[in-house]
Amino acid sequence: MKLSQFKYGLPQELIALYPAKNRDESRLMVVHRDTGLVEHKVFKDIVDYFKEKDVLVFNNTKVFPARLYGNKEKTGAEIEVFLLRELNREQRLWDVLVDPARKIRIGNKLYFGEDDLLVAEVIDNTTSRGRTLRFLFDGTYEEFKDTLYSLGETPLPKFINRPVEPEDNERYQTIFAKHEGAVAAPTAGLHFSRELLKRLEIVGVEFAEITLHVGLGNFRNVDVEDLTKHKVDSERIIISEDASVLINKAKERRSRVCAVGTTVIRTLESSVSTSGMVKPFNGWTNKFIFPPYEFKVPDMLVSNFHLPYSTLLMMVSAFAGYNLLFEAYRTAVKEKAYRTAVKEKYRFGTYGDAMLIL
Repeated sequence: MKLSQFKYGLPQELIALYPAKNRDESRLMVVHRDTGLVEHKVFKDIVDYFKEKDVLVFNNTKVFPARLYGNKEKTGAEIEVFLLRELNREQRLWDVLVDPARKIRIGNKLYFGEDDLLVAEVIDNTTSRGRTLRFLFDGTYEEFKDTLYSLGETPLPKFINRPVEPEDNERYQTIFAKHEGAVAAPTAGLHFSRELLKRLEIVGVEFAEITLHVGLGNFRNVDVEDLTKHKVDSERIIISEDASVLINKAKERRSRVCAVGTTVIRTLESSVSTSGMVKPFNGWTNKFIFPPYEFKVPDMLVSNFHLPYSTLLMMVSAFAGYNLLFEAYRTAVKEKAYRTAVKEKYRFGTYGDAMLIL
């Protein structure tokens, strides 16, 4: 498929700037692949679509405050630094993106916080991910990390065009976030509340957790028309023995496995045998899924409404079927036109509404 096939008209006002007041009260579009039926629900209604022994798979990664603002030496120019990942704990080395990138050279020093609380030196500007910084800090690793994170802010995506607010620190994490390492939230998981998990548990639904530390690779622009030529940055994934056993038992007894989000799909499909069973894994994946693709593990998918041209949209269209998904998206956009009076309209992006694909 071609990049141009993933364009659609998205009115700017449909991109959600704030989450729903309650996690499980966003809107939910339910799409049935077998019949093409589309239903309009509230997210907490999702419990009605699960049976005993079905398995929900969550991504338990935790977002860290990855966006910092500092100043360049001598000129004092403001520089935004986006932390991508720690390269070396002892040497305080981090891969980062900087903006504006054209102003940064090897050897430049950057200053962060009042009284230059933290200083970093640019030691490499040739990596595919942007720059490598060495933070200059006298103190223990724990003190350095505390200082670094105290200066950072919650890394909301740029398309959420507003200042970060204190409430974002909590709402941009899922309730099952445990393992720190993501620079973006696994957004499908943001809709689940503790009350909803309890209701699902009462039905007899089982829960499995995997880890994919979301990096910017998921959100990089695709700049080639031929999707087979697009390369995705690697991201760290972990599938435990317990999770693989739980999922494989569900497959063996023909219970359904529901992936909560595209990060879960990528993780499961990155470590699966030819027989469709999930293998424990601790490593990296750069898997890029787009139509046509034959999924081996998940039977159901929970996902947000994704922006045009995004790799996330491509992955969901591979699962739902390209034509069915785009018909559902057209419905979501058109919904605004005739439901405005009762304030029911689908919202797109990180803080937007959800879709359940059966």
